[in-house]
Formats: sequence, structure tokens, C-alpha cells
Amino acid sequence: MVMSFLAIAFSSLVMARTCGNDLDSARAIAQQVYAHLQPAQVLKITVDRVGEHRIAGMFVSGVKFHVPLTRRALTDEVVGLVQATFAASTVEEVDVRVVVPLTVGRGTVVSGDNALPVFREVFTVTSLRREALPALRQRIDTNRGIFWDDWFLHQQLLTATP
Repeated sequence: MVMSFLAIAFSSLVMARTCGNDLDSARAIAQQVYAHLQPAQVLKITVDRVGEHRIAGMFVSGVKFHVPLTRRALTDEVVGLVQATFAASTVEEVDVRVVVPLTVGRGTVVSGDNALPVFREVFTVTSLRREALPALRQRIDTNRGIFWDDWFLHQQLLTATP
């Protein structure tokens, strides 16, 4: 059976943007997430397993949004990504990080043991499977157990509430 060009492209995207020591789980999550266009680009999905414990990580771009985003819209996306992760896998925790690129000089080492960072985190949240999605949303809305970078909130996101 011949795969269509779109199926091959989708499969390549899933394989290129997943990593960790539990690739089957990472790819299952990626298939769920990448099946729908997200307002902010999901750069990488990882799942690492230690014994029976599985933890997912998601890196989301904090620039070049597919649509203009407000804080509320980004919160909606993060909650949706957490929901999709738990629906597609048996992970017990998901860490979502929104990152922006750093400017690095020509010749700067960006990989290996002596690498300098090439991005910075501007939003982070961790959610356990047992946490209800409304509770996650409330934590984000009230800044409990999460990190928002002030520059990101005031310069990158639209300030109007939808």
C-alpha cells in the first residue's frame, strides 16, 4: 500500500519532533497533538520512563504564533495540550515549557558538553494526571505553581482578554 504524501509528511513530523527513552508514548502523543493546528507551534514532545513511571515534556514556541495570542488563549492551548497528552498516553505527569530563542553570536557552541543555551523559558507548568483540568486552569490563572516571564506577558502576548 502506497502512503500518500501528506501521510508521509505527517509521519516524518511526528518522528522528527519526538524524543526520550519512551518513543512509542512520545509518538502517540505527537500524533494526537499534531493532528490539529495549534495556535503556538509545538516544537518537541518527549517522554522519559524510569521503571513504570513516565513523564512527558512539551516545548512550545513563544514566537511566531499561528494566530495572535492573549494570555487566555495560551492558557487554553496549554490546558488542551495537557488534556491531549493524558488522553493519548499513560504518562503520569506532563511538563509544558514555552520557550523563545536567544540570540547567540557566530561560532558559539550550541550543542555538546560546552553548549550555551539557545532558548529561554518564558512559561512553565507541570500537571499530574490526578489534577483536574479546571484546577490546572485555575492554577495558571492565579499564578500558583507556574512561571510567567514578565517580558513575555507584556511584550509577546496580546493584552486584550477575549
